[in-house]
Amino acid sequence: MVYCHVCTYIYVYAYFPISIGPKEFNYRGHNYFYSGHVPAHANQRVDWLDARNICREYCMDLISMETQDENNLIYRLIQQNDVPYIWTSGRLCDFKGCENRRDLEPKAIYGWFWSANRKKMAPTHQVPEGWSFNPWSQTGHKKVRQPDNAEFDINGTNESCMSVLNNVYKDGISWHDVACYHQKPFVCEDSEELLSYVANTNPGLRL
Repeated sequence: MVYCHVCTYIYVYAYFPISIGPKEFNYRGHNYFYSGHVPAHANQRVDWLDARNICREYCMDLISMETQDENNLIYRLIQQNDVPYIWTSGRLCDFKGCENRRDLEPKAIYGWFWSANRKKMAPTHQVPEGWSFNPWSQTGHKKVRQPDNAEFDINGTNESCMSVLNNVYKDGISWHDVACYHQKPFVCEDSEELLSYVANTNPGLRL
């Protein structure tokens, strides 16, 4: 079996079947893996950007929980394997290019998006459409609803990345904003964008 670290290089002949990356489980046609279950990454704890870059080496990206079913799938993985936390592709649009976007204000409510596919998240103070609950935690370091940007008050660092935490604040498994430099395991899922790029640039390659 050949692993294809595309997006950088492709070490395959077009007529060989390949595995783009670890495929731990599948949901609606997308492959996923939890880093803790892959030998090459089992002991890794990395920051948000490194986690995303690792996923992209496999034509994947960090997980985006856009539906309640997908969210519950990840919650079960966390619960059944006693995972303390994971990185997701959730990101706050607080970087260059987001300054004059009135539709993102206030950013704590309207400024979150899935970086894997650039789709906006539901406002953080609302139950997402099609969901029966709001996945953002009701508490955290400041004992207020997430996202709370708590670390900014501690050391001036914005909590611009989204993690799923497992009962860290006695709040069950739930979403939290976290400073992106923290080191965590991660869950990757297929990236339609990267897979399409590989397919289009390598005719005949079976993905």
